[in-house]
Amino acid sequence: MKIAIIGTGNLGLSIAKGILHSNGATSMYLTKRNIAEIEDYKKYGNVTVTTDNREAVSKSDILIFAVQPGHFAKILVDIKDLLTEKHVVISTITGFGIDKIEELIGSDNYIVRSMPNTAISVGKSMTCICSNQQGKKRIDLTKAIFNRMGHSMEIPESQMQAATVICASGIAFWMRLIRATTQGAIQLGFDAKEAQELAMYTCSGATNLLIESGNHPEEEIDRVTTPMGCTIQGLNEMEIQGLSSSLIQGIVASFDKITDFKTR
Repeated sequence: MKIAIIGTGNLGLSIAKGILHSNGATSMYLTKRNIAEIEDYKKYGNVTVTTDNREAVSKSDILIFAVQPGHFAKILVDIKDLLTEKHVVISTITGFGIDKIEELIGSDNYIVRSMPNTAISVGKSMTCICSNQQGKKRIDLTKAIFNRMGHSMEIPESQMQAATVICASGIAFWMRLIRATTQGAIQLGFDAKEAQELAMYTCSGATNLLIESGNHPEEEIDRVTTPMGCTIQGLNEMEIQGLSSSLIQGIVASFDKITDFKTR
């Protein structure tokens, strides 16, 4: 596949790394206003680094946009005349709806919205995808791209704001939980490096138990809790202190913020 990433900032670069590490592109164009920061990617051989979005679009089939929301409309207008039936337009821009994209480039284009997270750079992203009517013909292709870098799910566009909170902001939420576990391990006597290693791999193990088994979390919790044991004592104290409720409230607060921003 000939892929262009328009706007190679933090997210765009994470996507580029994921695609390159999975050998998911025959050629790749990376665009950025200051290309000095991404010059090293030329070492891959099949990567072209440029400030010219039009060049990237004309030489590619899959167009992944990861620019700032305020710049997206102008860029779409600038490249509109280059779009053909070969192009798939994939937006990662939060709050920029499919209807707005259609207004700018036309509803006859294959338009897909995706919401990956930064774990895409290590092939572990949870990416949510939706499309316009025409874009449904390219959903399987889009999922194939993102499945090489983790797991993808097609959802209605009405749920994309919520998906942003759970999947993109969710990376930060889980990092904070891992940090808290690390701090607890340090308090119990492990040094910082050991504590983080224990927390990371235990978190990874818990996740993979659910992925591989398909079980509900409570089923796996039941496997490690015994009557009057230390696990249930710890869980109960966490709930008394508000672990679940504070996490849920934080998720809802993030959703309220992103929804408020969209409606301004």
